[in-house]
Amino acid sequence: MERLGRDAPLPEEMQGRWRDVEDHSSELVVQGGDIFCFGQPVAYDYKVIESEDGALTVTLKIDNEAEEDSFQRANITGLVITPEGDFCAYNVKFSSQFERAEA
Repeated sequence: MERLGRDAPLPEEMQGRWRDVEDHSSELVVQGGDIFCFGQPVAYDYKVIESEDGALTVTLKIDNEAEEDSFQRANITGLVITPEGDFCAYNVKFSSQFERAEA
């Protein structure tokens, strides 16, 4: 488990432009350490990157415990590439699967 600041880039496998497999108008963009989901920047303080059983997971966190519940409902809180190669973003209320967007 590795805790990295916001400025550290997300894993190379997650970089780029992605589109929701069910709604091609919804995009997820990963650019270095920045994440834009559904047209909005994701505000987080740090990330934890883990690789286990073939899955690559990034968990997004904030430093303010009092705001943790609101953060988890308002933002994506996790990204995962499954062992099968599926890329998903999620929080406590939803999960979406994404595919690479064509240039």
